[in-house]
Amino acid sequence: MKPWLFSKKKGTKVLDIGLDSKMDVYWDLSSAKYDSSPEPAGSFFLALVYDNQIVLLLGDMREEACYKAQVKSQAVGNCMVSRREHIFGRRYYSTKAQFGEHGRIHDILIECNTRGKEPRLSVKVDKQLVMQVKKLMWKFRGNQTILVDGYPVELLWDVHNWLFSPTDGHAVFMFQTSLSADRSWSSLASSTSLFEWHHTSNISTLAKDADSPRFSLLLYAWKST
Repeated sequence: MKPWLFSKKKGTKVLDIGLDSKMDVYWDLSSAKYDSSPEPAGSFFLALVYDNQIVLLLGDMREEACYKAQVKSQAVGNCMVSRREHIFGRRYYSTKAQFGEHGRIHDILIECNTRGKEPRLSVKVDKQLVMQVKKLMWKFRGNQTILVDGYPVELLWDVHNWLFSPTDGHAVFMFQTSLSADRSWSSLASSTSLFEWHHTSNISTLAKDADSPRFSLLLYAWKST
């Protein structure tokens, strides 16, 4: 989807998805409300319509979206199952994330000091230290279960490029909810790093295999020059 698609605050667009198939996109951000994030928090909608059915609906203006798309209102809800984001920094990398459909938004801070004899990695959620990795030269890839809102979240990291290819690489972090440490690690162990995991669509596979919706946050961390 091209970035200029939403240059207007409201509109429609027809997308060619191949095999002589079309998908309609409807959006209205003209009255959108925002918090501290660039993502709209309310009073907006974005709908994808295929074969006269809404296959994806974002936002809280369901009735307006159905009216605009000329389809019947659907009672089936939706939830985000994965999100990818690029973050930049020199030593500190920050973002925000919501790990449950009705959970609160958390501040995530990743600190990685690759200088000196003992590089270290630490992660804080809402200013609380939830993970610290020492001897990073030997533990540049790994996973650990942390608790967020009292629920387990699997945190996986790959900082190999930061340590051994600092000029041409980035680190990758993934936060995966609702999976035990053993299952998540064994499911991804066939790939040697997080760089391969996101290329082999393991996130989608994990979400489909789950009995309930799971959420994955994939972060690409780039060092600022």
